[in-house]
Amino acid sequence: MIRVLVADDQTLVRRGLCLLFEPEADLEVVGEAADGEEAVRLADRLVPDVILMDLRMPGVDGITATRRILRSRPSAQVLAVTTFDDDSHLYPALEAGVTGFVTKDTPPPALLDAVRKAADGDQAFSRTVLARLVERASAIPRPAPAVLPSSLTPRERDVLALVTEGLSNREIAERLSVSVTTIKTHVAALLTKTGRPNRIALAILADRAARP
Repeated sequence: MIRVLVADDQTLVRRGLCLLFEPEADLEVVGEAADGEEAVRLADRLVPDVILMDLRMPGVDGITATRRILRSRPSAQVLAVTTFDDDSHLYPALEAGVTGFVTKDTPPPALLDAVRKAADGDQAFSRTVLARLVERASAIPRPAPAVLPSSLTPRERDVLALVTEGLSNREIAERLSVSVTTIKTHVAALLTKTGRPNRIALAILADRAARP
């Protein structure tokens, strides 16, 4: 069972999300938070697997709440809820540690799929959002160029390239004609060897390393 915490300052949005999860046998909403402060408290008390976090909330916003939650519970998966044109919050949310993004106009089946993927450590964002994140992050000057670890195997480099394209574990497995479990193992190795916290950070590293 995937335990979900919903954090959004709009009551109708929260209730709508909770109703969306009710028929799903593998998903359970364990709590609702109306602001970031409440989200931090409930995340600590209820220990959800996935937190649907609205980024724009009064008082403690979603980005600050994410940072505080992951400081005490680094294994939590935070799925940021944003608007399609809200680029200003994307990179700060990534730096705070979110593992994926869904827009407020995401179709219900896609949102449910994103929650399941986040819980499984898989891709939980659209390729459009990934492309915008990589482009924005790569435009920020860094004191030194990004370099991929020399310990990466040829297969791990193949997987990394497909992660950067925004493919899910299943899509990568199909492309390389291997099992999903094998791809999960490769992604875990990539995260460990590069010291990156999630797939988005992997994609940004790979894009930076490919630039002259």
